Amino acid sequence: MNPALTQFGERMSRLTGVRAIMKDIIETLRSGKGKDFINLSAGNPVILPEVEQLWRDCTAQLLSSPEYGEVVCRYGSSQGYQPFIDVIVEDFNSRYGLNLTEQNVLITPGSQSIYFYAANAFGGYTTEGKLKKIVLPLSPDYTGYGGVSLIPEAVFAYQPSLDIDEVNHHFKYRPDFSQLTIDETTGCVVFSRPCNPSGNVLTEEEVKKIAALAEPFEVPVFIDSAYAPPFPALNFAEMKPIFGDNIIHCISLSKAGLPGERLGIAIGDEGTIQVLEAFQTNMCIHSPRYGQAIAARAIGSGALSEISTEVIRPYYQQKFTVVETALNQAMPNNLPWFLHRGEGAIFAWMWFKDLPMTDWELYQQLKEVGVIVVPGSSFFPGLQGEWSHKNQCIRISLTATDEEITEGMKRLATVIEQVYQHSIVGV
Repeated sequence: MNPALTQFGERMSRLTGVRAIMKDIIETLRSGKGKDFINLSAGNPVILPEVEQLWRDCTAQLLSSPEYGEVVCRYGSSQGYQPFIDVIVEDFNSRYGLNLTEQNVLITPGSQSIYFYAANAFGGYTTEGKLKKIVLPLSPDYTGYGGVSLIPEAVFAYQPSLDIDEVNHHFKYRPDFSQLTIDETTGCVVFSRPCNPSGNVLTEEEVKKIAALAEPFEVPVFIDSAYAPPFPALNFAEMKPIFGDNIIHCISLSKAGLPGERLGIAIGDEGTIQVLEAFQTNMCIHSPRYGQAIAARAIGSGALSEISTEVIRPYYQQKFTVVETALNQAMPNNLPWFLHRGEGAIFAWMWFKDLPMTDWELYQQLKEVGVIVVPGSSFFPGLQGEWSHKNQCIRISLTATDEEITEGMKRLATVIEQVYQHSIVGV
């Protein structure tokens, strides 16, 4: 059977970004014919024993409580499970000195759904036929933003400026405010902080400037805080969440050990939250309640915040140090390779200036030596025009063992040296 698809059907039935790449990676691993690959592509968080035990304990508490039947065996409010909402309000008010009420919070099935709701509620064509853009202030950014809008031309990203430290082979992306435009054609703004894939953390000044540009046009700014404090607190650089009248703070508990439960939290202006809630009601009634119930226990007790800063963050920060150390030892100092500053998240991001081949070709060559990374060009959703930089980057996961990361960086260094040498010889 091959039913005809609508325009939206065509759009949403295609794999985009990393999901498309993962198909090739899975096939490579399956057809390896006994070859051992160092897989540095994974986006799945490592199952840390202390984190798993926390969720086991919270599950046991739920199972033994009279609340279990109400949580699992009944429908609930579209806004979310009330005890969980209450815990979020209390925690954030106490932690950040806010004055939130329950009307400022929406619980969603994963934070990806928040951006889908927002992109299609505020972006796309108006009833008058005018296009409202979903603006990404800088790209690269989360690959999933490329698939959230039913109107692909609505996603619009800006090329960042590059802060380059050539001596130490480091660099950092910064929003280019000389180019960034937010006006009456903007529907909403979205960016991640810390950023997947680069680990970039926009400064407080940069975030406030973006929000200030959006405020006169009543444009909501969605900050994807999937790696931010207070949980999972995967920030290696000092940072704090930023709140404001037009800022929607979006949290995910996936990297705090619950990716299978698909649990997202939107915190912001009551009117915007109501629009998102209505969208959710029409789409899926409400989020699963089991994850909310155990998360309420983990957050309310303070255990999740503590385990985030004492276990999750140090684990991945140490992994980034392993990557950095291995690269400094293995990579030729005379070649133009650059590691993005490690400011957060669970990935390292590399740029090879003037790379003599595409990122996809480099990905294929690395597979030949048993190393799997993710080509970087998939992480530039909405970017207009050509930019050679986007074909010169790779993403490296911090989820492998220290030994695998170190060996992977050695093999990467060997391949990169050969690539540049062949280019020089060819000239």
